[in-house]
Amino acid sequence: MSSIIPDLKTFEAWFITGSQHLYGPETLRQVDEHSAKIVEALNASSIIPIRIVFKPVVKSPEEIYSIIKEANNADNVIGIITWMHTFSPAKMWINGLKVLAKPMLHLHTQFNRDIPYATIDMDFMNLTQSAHGDREFGFINTRMRIERKVVTGHYADPAVQDQINVWARAASAWYDWQGAKFVRFGDNMRQVAVTEGDKVEAQIKFGYEVNTHGVGDLVAVINAIPEADVNALVQTYLSEYNVQASLLPGGEQHQSLIEAARIEAGLRKFLTEGGYKGYTNSFEDLHGMVQLPGIPSQRLMADGYGYGGEGDWKTSALVHAMKVMGSGLKGGNSFMEDYTYHFEPGNEQVLGSHMLEICPSIANAKPNCEIHPLGIGGKADPVRLVFNSGAGAALNATIIDMGNRFRMIVNEVVAVEAEHEFPKLPVARAMWKPLPDMKTGCSAWIYAGGTHHSGYSQNLTTEYFEDFAAMAGIEIVVIDKDTNLRQLKNELKWSEVVYK
Repeated sequence: MSSIIPDLKTFEAWFITGSQHLYGPETLRQVDEHSAKIVEALNASSIIPIRIVFKPVVKSPEEIYSIIKEANNADNVIGIITWMHTFSPAKMWINGLKVLAKPMLHLHTQFNRDIPYATIDMDFMNLTQSAHGDREFGFINTRMRIERKVVTGHYADPAVQDQINVWARAASAWYDWQGAKFVRFGDNMRQVAVTEGDKVEAQIKFGYEVNTHGVGDLVAVINAIPEADVNALVQTYLSEYNVQASLLPGGEQHQSLIEAARIEAGLRKFLTEGGYKGYTNSFEDLHGMVQLPGIPSQRLMADGYGYGGEGDWKTSALVHAMKVMGSGLKGGNSFMEDYTYHFEPGNEQVLGSHMLEICPSIANAKPNCEIHPLGIGGKADPVRLVFNSGAGAALNATIIDMGNRFRMIVNEVVAVEAEHEFPKLPVARAMWKPLPDMKTGCSAWIYAGGTHHSGYSQNLTTEYFEDFAAMAGIEIVVIDKDTNLRQLKNELKWSEVVYK
């Protein structure tokens, strides 16, 4: 498989330090020296996935405006990190901040960790003024309603570096969305509301475009795939998965495995040549296809493509963004659907699954490659990967179109191992307990308008989505261990006032 997730090390954030001419050349020389050492330390960190680039201290409105405009236009620059080593009068920043078009992290730190009690003097105080210089900078951002992330603490603290890591990954996903393309094969599932949405507004708000191709366009590519490519992919299936006996060469259903491989190769070719980062399809629109893509969609998701069932383009785009944010981290991200419940008192759980399309990046063991009837779609039995997902902290996230705005919803959950086998359930699945509890978590999701589709993550925390939603300028509703339904319902009402 060939991942489409960008190497995050190719992305940069510019480290911009503020000061002023008042302090003289010697102080400014030390400011530059300290800033460069902080950047060196951040780049040496194993936690931060991108490259931090040192920029000389800015001391005037002209320098600030110039460096921000340059960052806006620079390729692979995902955002800026700002720090006021000394006092930097914030009116100098106004014109620069007015044109800032990329995410900003305000690092509220200082070069020295500890106060040097025995030697501290006024020269030291003149140089080391972040404690109030960053407050001046913070005010102008708040006054101008600039969205940013503020991280407070010593730059060498791993907890501080992890907050920078989260912001950097969210900013990388945001950068990756700009100009991205997602394709819908056919239309949404008929009569379904939540998978609809304003694609024009999404392109304005999020930067990606969504357009439709008829299924026949895809089928033409599938049918033209050379047999050698199909056979090579079949061999990949045989080597990477526990393949059901009937699908093996010589088995009575081996041709179905060949057709699945042909569909995957065709899908991959279509997406690659079109420059798409994700797609949707629907079992109601399969004209010319032998079977509904099961294993093809699962494997393409594992390579970083976004996917949404039944035409759900918002979830497809979100799943791809989650793949970018989680790049290189232990655990996976997948398209998901809340399917059915276990209401045993004191042990309530959700069974998450879908007809076919759950990403093997969340599997807890080598997947089985199986074929079973589907019962919908009116096509031949589809091949799919079957597995359980592992236990641990996880979450579900979704984006909905509220008509006058987009809303992100995140529910933190605790994934659990299945307590029993599923001998007659031939799909990939995950099981979890919503926080703060089943009744509150599920009710809160429904009050907030949460979809039946979501992006499921084993390696991202709520902080990633908070940063991402801030970059997108959209509302976010978080359901976690502290959620109280009465308070949540009030907050949803207040949001209506804010966004009207």
